[in-house]
Amino acid sequence: MDIVENSLGVDIESFLKRPLFCFLGTVDGGDPRVTPLWFLWEDGAAWIIANDEKTYPTRIRNHPAATMAVVDFDRASGRVQHVGMRGTAEVRPHDPERAIRLLEPYLGPDPEAWDEERFGDPFAWGEEMVFLRFDPETVVARDQSYAPSPAVRE
Repeated sequence: MDIVENSLGVDIESFLKRPLFCFLGTVDGGDPRVTPLWFLWEDGAAWIIANDEKTYPTRIRNHPAATMAVVDFDRASGRVQHVGMRGTAEVRPHDPERAIRLLEPYLGPDPEAWDEERFGDPFAWGEEMVFLRFDPETVVARDQSYAPSPAVRE
Protein backbone atom coordinates (compact mmCIF):
# COMPACT_ATOMS: atom_id res chain seq x y z
CA MET A 1 0.00 0.00 0.00
CA ASP A 2 1.64 3.20 -1.20
CA ILE A 3 0.60 6.24 0.88
CA VAL A 4 0.69 9.09 -1.62
CA GLU A 5 -0.39 11.76 0.88
CA ASN A 6 -1.17 11.69 4.60
CA SER A 7 -2.35 14.83 6.36
CA LEU A 8 -5.02 12.93 8.29
CA GLY A 9 -3.51 13.60 11.71
CA VAL A 10 -4.52 10.18 13.05
CA ASP A 11 -3.31 6.67 12.30
CA ILE A 12 -4.85 5.48 9.01
CA GLU A 13 -5.40 1.94 10.36
CA SER A 14 -7.26 3.32 13.40
CA PHE A 15 -9.35 5.59 11.18
CA LEU A 16 -10.35 2.65 8.95
CA LYS A 17 -11.43 0.61 11.97
CA ARG A 18 -14.14 3.18 12.84
CA PRO A 19 -17.73 2.17 11.99
CA LEU A 20 -18.04 4.43 8.96
CA PHE A 21 -19.53 4.04 5.50
CA CYS A 22 -17.27 3.41 2.57
CA PHE A 23 -18.13 4.35 -0.97
CA LEU A 24 -17.01 1.59 -3.32
CA GLY A 25 -16.39 2.75 -6.88
CA THR A 26 -16.64 0.17 -9.67
CA VAL A 27 -16.97 0.17 -13.45
CA ASP A 28 -19.85 -1.28 -15.46
CA GLY A 29 -19.14 -1.41 -19.19
CA GLY A 30 -17.12 1.79 -18.95
CA ASP A 31 -19.69 3.59 -16.79
CA PRO A 32 -18.64 4.41 -13.19
CA ARG A 33 -20.82 3.30 -10.29
CA VAL A 34 -20.58 4.00 -6.55
CA THR A 35 -22.12 2.02 -3.72
CA PRO A 36 -22.24 3.11 -0.03
CA LEU A 37 -21.49 0.14 2.22
CA TRP A 38 -20.37 -0.94 5.67
CA PHE A 39 -16.94 -2.52 5.81
CA LEU A 40 -14.42 -4.25 8.04
CA TRP A 41 -10.78 -3.18 7.86
CA GLU A 42 -8.77 -6.34 8.51
CA ASP A 43 -5.46 -7.75 7.25
CA GLY A 44 -4.69 -4.57 5.29
CA ALA A 45 -7.87 -4.87 3.24
CA ALA A 46 -11.50 -3.76 3.34
CA TRP A 47 -14.02 -6.60 3.59
CA ILE A 48 -17.58 -5.91 2.46
CA ILE A 49 -20.61 -8.17 2.77
CA ALA A 50 -22.42 -8.46 -0.54
CA ASN A 51 -25.48 -10.18 -1.86
CA ASP A 52 -24.25 -11.95 -5.00
CA GLU A 53 -27.61 -11.23 -6.63
CA LYS A 54 -26.79 -7.48 -6.61
CA THR A 55 -24.83 -5.93 -9.47
CA TYR A 56 -21.66 -4.79 -7.70
CA PRO A 57 -20.17 -8.32 -7.18
CA THR A 58 -20.64 -8.92 -10.92
CA ARG A 59 -18.96 -5.61 -11.70
CA ILE A 60 -15.99 -6.64 -9.52
CA ARG A 61 -15.73 -10.01 -11.28
CA ASN A 62 -15.78 -8.29 -14.69
CA HIS A 63 -13.49 -5.38 -13.78
CA PRO A 64 -11.54 -5.79 -10.50
CA ALA A 65 -10.01 -2.29 -10.56
CA ALA A 66 -11.90 -0.29 -7.93
CA THR A 67 -11.75 2.73 -5.66
CA MET A 68 -12.90 3.19 -2.10
CA ALA A 69 -13.51 6.39 -0.14
CA VAL A 70 -14.20 6.64 3.58
CA VAL A 71 -15.30 9.96 5.12
CA ASP A 72 -15.85 10.89 8.76
CA PHE A 73 -17.89 14.11 8.79
CA ASP A 74 -19.29 15.85 11.85
CA ARG A 75 -21.08 19.09 11.05
CA ALA A 76 -21.16 20.38 14.64
CA SER A 77 -17.40 20.09 15.19
CA GLY A 78 -16.34 20.71 11.58
CA ARG A 79 -14.49 17.39 11.43
CA VAL A 80 -13.88 16.19 7.88
CA GLN A 81 -11.45 13.30 7.61
CA HIS A 82 -11.10 11.38 4.37
CA VAL A 83 -9.23 8.34 3.13
CA GLY A 84 -9.37 7.60 -0.59
CA MET A 85 -7.89 4.45 -2.08
CA ARG A 86 -7.33 2.92 -5.49
CA GLY A 87 -6.78 -0.78 -5.85
CA THR A 88 -8.40 -4.05 -6.82
CA ALA A 89 -11.27 -6.06 -5.45
CA GLU A 90 -12.32 -9.67 -5.70
CA VAL A 91 -15.31 -11.76 -4.70
CA ARG A 92 -14.65 -14.22 -1.88
CA PRO A 93 -16.85 -16.85 -0.21
CA HIS A 94 -19.04 -15.89 2.73
CA ASP A 95 -17.36 -16.18 6.14
CA PRO A 96 -19.90 -15.98 8.98
CA GLU A 97 -17.29 -15.18 11.64
CA ARG A 98 -15.94 -12.29 9.57
CA ALA A 99 -19.53 -11.14 8.97
CA ILE A 100 -20.07 -10.93 12.73
CA ARG A 101 -16.81 -8.98 13.16
CA LEU A 102 -17.95 -6.59 10.42
CA LEU A 103 -21.45 -6.06 11.82
CA GLU A 104 -20.60 -5.72 15.54
CA PRO A 105 -19.22 -2.14 15.34
CA TYR A 106 -22.38 -1.01 13.52
CA LEU A 107 -25.05 -3.08 15.29
CA GLY A 108 -23.59 -3.78 18.73
CA PRO A 109 -21.88 -6.77 20.34
CA ASP A 110 -24.97 -8.99 20.73
CA PRO A 111 -26.05 -10.66 17.44
CA GLU A 112 -29.26 -11.78 19.20
CA ALA A 113 -30.27 -8.08 19.45
CA TRP A 114 -29.68 -7.30 15.77
CA ASP A 115 -32.61 -6.69 13.40
CA GLU A 116 -33.60 -10.30 12.70
CA GLU A 117 -35.30 -9.48 9.40
CA ARG A 118 -32.29 -7.63 7.96
CA PHE A 119 -29.38 -9.54 9.48
CA GLY A 120 -30.55 -12.77 11.12
CA ASP A 121 -27.84 -15.32 11.85
CA PRO A 122 -24.79 -14.96 9.57
CA PHE A 123 -24.18 -18.70 10.02
CA ALA A 124 -27.55 -19.35 8.35
CA TRP A 125 -27.15 -16.97 5.40
CA GLY A 126 -27.50 -18.62 2.01
CA GLU A 127 -24.92 -19.05 -0.72
CA GLU A 128 -26.00 -15.76 -2.29
CA MET A 129 -24.04 -13.93 0.42
CA VAL A 130 -20.37 -13.33 -0.41
CA PHE A 131 -17.56 -11.05 0.64
CA LEU A 132 -15.77 -8.47 -1.45
CA ARG A 133 -12.13 -7.96 -0.55
CA PHE A 134 -10.71 -4.59 -1.56
CA ASP A 135 -6.90 -4.36 -1.55
CA PRO A 136 -5.61 -0.78 -1.75
CA GLU A 137 -2.61 0.00 -3.90
CA THR A 138 -2.48 3.78 -3.35
CA VAL A 139 -3.91 5.84 -0.48
CA VAL A 140 -4.57 9.54 0.03
CA ALA A 141 -5.51 10.48 3.60
CA ARG A 142 -6.54 14.04 4.44
CA ASP A 143 -7.89 16.02 7.34
CA GLN A 144 -10.01 18.75 5.77
CA SER A 145 -11.64 19.89 9.01
CA TYR A 146 -12.78 23.48 9.49
CA ALA A 147 -14.12 25.78 12.18
CA PRO A 148 -17.92 25.62 11.97
CA SER A 149 -20.05 28.73 12.26
CA PRO A 150 -21.66 29.33 15.68
CA ALA A 151 -25.15 28.56 14.32
CA VAL A 152 -24.03 25.06 13.30
CA ARG A 153 -22.50 24.28 16.72
CA GLU A 154 -25.83 24.81 18.51
